[in-house]
Amino acid sequence: MITIIAATNRPNSNTLKVAKYYRQQLKIKGLDANLLSLEHLPPDVLNTDMYGKRSPAFQKIQDLINDTNKFLFVMPEYNGSYPGVLKVLIDASTFPDSFYDKKAALVGISSGKYGNIRGVDHFTGVCHYVHLNVLPLRIHIPNIKTELDAEGNLIKEDTLKFTNEQIDKFIQF
Repeated sequence: MITIIAATNRPNSNTLKVAKYYRQQLKIKGLDANLLSLEHLPPDVLNTDMYGKRSPAFQKIQDLINDTNKFLFVMPEYNGSYPGVLKVLIDASTFPDSFYDKKAALVGISSGKYGNIRGVDHFTGVCHYVHLNVLPLRIHIPNIKTELDAEGNLIKEDTLKFTNEQIDKFIQF
């Protein structure tokens, strides 16, 4: 099972638009994918789901993670890295079995000109620690506001080329 994680809790984010775009492209290629937006994490996750505790609300997310064998993370740049809410998800998830020996593709986005290169690199280190195997082709989409049309589709030729290549490799991965 594939799960796409929109790695921000910001409502109506460009991250979610890109995650939905990837989901649509996977569907065109014949694969269904779940979509988990971190805006739907339980609001008190830090108090209820850390350090071995488990709330019923987070248990649904934990079950989705357990059932997933391939993840696609779409991460916006927050202060030169990835959002803290993504780290909270990783930390609240059961270790080591949530991600151990599973696979992941990483997509960084930013409003600036580097496409969250640093954040994707930082998160790659976390992935390695939890034994989550990362697809070597990591995508960085800069200036995200100029990359999306009104319906949330990516529109620039180079970006379409590279995201399509990543999706094809992710399917084979």
